[in-house]
Amino acid sequence: MHCVPHVVAPIVHPPRCCVQHHFQATVVPHIHPSHTTHVNHHFFQHQHYFPHTESVVNQVANQQLFCGGPGPGPGGPGPFPWGY
Repeated sequence: MHCVPHVVAPIVHPPRCCVQHHFQATVVPHIHPSHTTHVNHHFFQHQHYFPHTESVVNQVANQQLFCGGPGPGPGGPGPFPWGY
């Protein structure tokens, strides 16, 4: 004779929870630019010169008189006909 086992309803236990952590690295580039401006200043200095010269002009005049007769002195004309 063969016995058939009697099967009852299963007992389900609460699950045992396991957590597995998986990491993935992500690279985020941060760019911090800098800039240097070199300013070359060229300064034009305009220098004005005013050279000045002076000159002197001596004007000389002469006159030739041919007076005939006696020379200067009493009775004759003076050396300057204009009265000096």
